[in-house]
Amino acid sequence: MRSDTVTRPTPGMRAAMAAAEVGDDVYGDDPTVNRLQAVAAERFDFEAALFFPTGTQSNLAALMAHCGRGDEYLVGQEAHTYKYEGGGAAVLGSIQPQPLENEPDGAIAIARIAGAIKPHDVHFARTRLLALENTIGGRVLPPAYQREATEFAHAQGLRTHLDGARIFNAIVKLKVEAPAVVAGFDSVSVCLSKGLGAPAGSVLLGSREFIAVALRWRKALGGGMRQAGILAAAGLYAMQHHVVRLAEDHANAEYFAEGLRAIGLVVEPPQTNIVYVNIPTQHVAGIQAHLAKRGIQASIDSRTRLVTHLDLPRTLIDQGLQAFRDYPGWSR
Repeated sequence: MRSDTVTRPTPGMRAAMAAAEVGDDVYGDDPTVNRLQAVAAERFDFEAALFFPTGTQSNLAALMAHCGRGDEYLVGQEAHTYKYEGGGAAVLGSIQPQPLENEPDGAIAIARIAGAIKPHDVHFARTRLLALENTIGGRVLPPAYQREATEFAHAQGLRTHLDGARIFNAIVKLKVEAPAVVAGFDSVSVCLSKGLGAPAGSVLLGSREFIAVALRWRKALGGGMRQAGILAAAGLYAMQHHVVRLAEDHANAEYFAEGLRAIGLVVEPPQTNIVYVNIPTQHVAGIQAHLAKRGIQASIDSRTRLVTHLDLPRTLIDQGLQAFRDYPGWSR
């Protein structure tokens, strides 16, 4: 229950990978990679797309394509591109992050964005980009907010990037078509290895000109792959077969949250497939060991994240709930 990255390819996905037609993608000769890129670009209504081995690399290439040495991007304190990607933008791109506080719904207040844009002065880094994330911590950004934020950024001369690692969860939750959830962004990174269940891979979306620049940065970052169609086939299969079923993960998350509340635990209402539960500090180590004995892998903390996914049917959710109920420490 640690993450939706722990899924294993389904039999159908493995068959698609085994049958994939491949070529050398560094030369642009892998037909399956090319098909994945075309399908993703069309689905989200972008001109072009580029396949990456990881979402971290996709996000970094996007930041480096938008920003030059000494430039700055505005980003949420909780955002993956700022907090969980090894400081790559600063270390490898010489790009300064300007982290801003996220609102309870995951947004960044427009007034906060406005106040962080630097003056045109040699003392300051040049603010070039606004980077948002959807979903962020399992929360779906309100579409009206995304529209307001991107329109404001463009009016200030900034570009916009969306880390859409779990964008399909937002699409399913909002019950809208893909282009509606990414409208207003100049680039979007879409992960295929989280809720969709592919073993690896992300797709970066943007204009043809932008993707051409990102391709150069992908090469510099070591992201050129050869017969990558084997992985691309998994991504294609995932987009064709595993998107609609995300609603099942969302329902399981709500079901799990209700079961934990029944035990007496404080649980934040889940919006998608991520459940946050407060574990009393004195029970953190005990529940961690107790679950491990039951064969349940979870990263327990005072604010614990538990994630539903493709490999967690309702029967296993019930086993997880029973393990929580059986923990003897609750009586102490």
